Amino acid sequence: MDDLERLNRPDGETLALKRVHGAGPTVIWIGGFRSDMEGTKALALEAAARERGWSYVRYDHFAHGQSSGDWRRATIGRWREDAIALIDSLEGPVIPVGSSMGGWVALLAAVARPERVRALVLVNPAQDFTERLMWPGLPDHVRQAILRDGEALIVEEGLGEYVLTRRMFEEARDWLLLDGVIPVAAPVHILQGRKDDVVPWRHQIELAERLKGGDVTLDLVADGDHRLSTPADLDRLVEAVERNRGQAATLS
Repeated sequence: MDDLERLNRPDGETLALKRVHGAGPTVIWIGGFRSDMEGTKALALEAAARERGWSYVRYDHFAHGQSSGDWRRATIGRWREDAIALIDSLEGPVIPVGSSMGGWVALLAAVARPERVRALVLVNPAQDFTERLMWPGLPDHVRQAILRDGEALIVEEGLGEYVLTRRMFEEARDWLLLDGVIPVAAPVHILQGRKDDVVPWRHQIELAERLKGGDVTLDLVADGDHRLSTPADLDRLVEAVERNRGQAATLS
């Protein structure tokens, strides 16, 4: 296995990452909210990278996994900035693969670095989730606590115990994408579970309508949930990445 590497950030924080050296555009795994780079999909892509000779990087967001950072200082803008810094640290074209919140981050990175991003593969992407999905779904007493105290403690099965801050919700408004045209010229392949109870599949209809630049493929998985981690789901993800790598290579 490749060793853990660290990307130093200007403020002294570090991003933990692992890479597979290979050919072609670098596939970058961008994980979801409260997820780390040791998840099922990230490891499935790593196995595919080793088998197929891809260049591949997976990493942990600020305040996630093995990366450093104070969770209370975590924001969409920070996660975006780190993803862009990672892209800037690599050579050549990239194909971000964003899952849930990582889909939002991947889209923001593609807007910021259009000349580097050759394609996007998004898995149940949660663009604008703070405003469109999470805030409306919180109990009223939790929303009131966030507004009054600046934060609230959340205990959630699967995500553990964590704090939601008012700062995260307010800062995220600077990065909302669904209120206008999203200027991504690269092809975008969206894998979305119809039975996803976290990010409804209709959330992706609006995304497809906002993406005006390149080809958009919306792949609705009939029995798919938010994880999309069954063997069939993982095969579908790997093949989507493989197809986009091939198309990117023809454009090089």
